[in-house]
Amino acid sequence: MKTLDAAFAQMIKEHKNTIYTVCFMFSNDSDEVSDLFQEVLINLWKGYGSFKNLSSIDTWIWKVSFNTCISYERQKKKRNTVPLSMDINLFEDNDEDSRQIRQLYSRIHQLKPFDRAIILLWLENISYEEIGAIVGISAKNVSVRLFRIKEELKKMSNR
Repeated sequence: MKTLDAAFAQMIKEHKNTIYTVCFMFSNDSDEVSDLFQEVLINLWKGYGSFKNLSSIDTWIWKVSFNTCISYERQKKKRNTVPLSMDINLFEDNDEDSRQIRQLYSRIHQLKPFDRAIILLWLENISYEEIGAIVGISAKNVSVRLFRIKEELKKMSNR
């Protein structure tokens, strides 16, 4: 029989890509993503013993990760930060596909955190039902919100 620590470690190992995906939804700064990842791990650990299997473990991890990042985003707005930047980007791709992907993600990062999460979950090919379970709305509401989000993204291209 696995100990609680071993079972938790195994769960994290199996789902770390999901956690990183959610963290990258909220930041593209590697240090901030690491901070978010650690916060998610803390919150997963706090809730692990009381997880009741009312949803799949995948949905629970998405939901905890999403809520942790939303809370972090709200707290970040309250803090004064000074961004540090370098004059070069060591990872820059200049091909057309990379430019379009950067442009899409730049527009997505202009959305409100809730809308950003919905569109990024959709881009991960997660079903409307699962997106709804993660963010706490109905699948029908996910459909309506996605339509509005896509329209908002289209408007951004006309600016």
